[in-house]
Amino acid sequence: MIALALAAACACSQKDDGLPKEWPWNDPDADDKPFVEVTDGSFGQLPDGVRLYKSPEVLQGKPAIAYIATVDLSKRSFHVWGISDPALSGSTDPFQTPTQVYNTKDSPVLVMNGGYFYTDSGTNYSASLAVEEGELLSPNINYASEDWITIYYPTKGAFIRHADGTMEAAWTYWADASNHWIYDAPAQNGYGSTPLDQPSATFPSAGRDFEAKTAIGAGPVLVKNGQFQNTWRYECLPGDHDVNCQGRAPRTAIGCTSEGLLVLFVCEGRDITEGVPGYSTEDVANILLAFGCKEALNLDGGGSTCLLVNGLETIKPSDGSQRSVGNCIYIK
Repeated sequence: MIALALAAACACSQKDDGLPKEWPWNDPDADDKPFVEVTDGSFGQLPDGVRLYKSPEVLQGKPAIAYIATVDLSKRSFHVWGISDPALSGSTDPFQTPTQVYNTKDSPVLVMNGGYFYTDSGTNYSASLAVEEGELLSPNINYASEDWITIYYPTKGAFIRHADGTMEAAWTYWADASNHWIYDAPAQNGYGSTPLDQPSATFPSAGRDFEAKTAIGAGPVLVKNGQFQNTWRYECLPGDHDVNCQGRAPRTAIGCTSEGLLVLFVCEGRDITEGVPGYSTEDVANILLAFGCKEALNLDGGGSTCLLVNGLETIKPSDGSQRSVGNCIYIK
């Protein structure tokens, strides 16, 4: 049923304009997911609560090498490593590869790259939210521009696990250490339009005070309340050619199912394996909806995309080797 729905969706795809859409065919209760569980021991023994799935060779009508790991958080723990940049002022912490994180965090069963980051004048910066055990390591970056003349203040995507164990994809804005909010819908910015007001406790809607036990940011939000989103336009991502939401590239994403399973996704791209160019963020949203995700967020992709299972790479990094990144997700 899911495979047929995927084919139908490809045949009548909607224009990818970075705006939320209704998703008419999603069936999270279907059993025939378009991934097959890896049972041959290629990545060693998996502990109770962790399962690994591999995509078919063709997914959504395109060549694919992709993996999904699911995690039962009643049996495993969800963590984030990241450089310390809580005021967006830069960090002396070094970036690390996922393998370095694996080695320094006592060999987690899963390690996956996280959000966006950059270096300027020799200083490392996080551009994405990272929270570990309630501590804010870094907020989502709170401005954007294509020309550095017109400045926007977009709400940026985040995947949040709250202290009560609930999980959601949402949009956030950090103004300063005392003003940090979560929104159920994004500010409707967009390059080429007049910048909207800086977000606040009341704009673009009533903001909830930010609270998280564990969280990772990036964008765009792909799925919210079981509905297709892919809000790259509102998050001011089209001008960032490294993200290239409409292009086909390696991708990383995180989500959760209605049953409360954490879902980690990676796919190859850029023909690091010949004939496998990767997916757009719209494609990834569709794939995760078909898998049964009710919430999902796109993370940093391209050369950053990496998922380790027991320290072993699932996909080939498109740079040829693992990239040092600003933050990672890991599962113990």
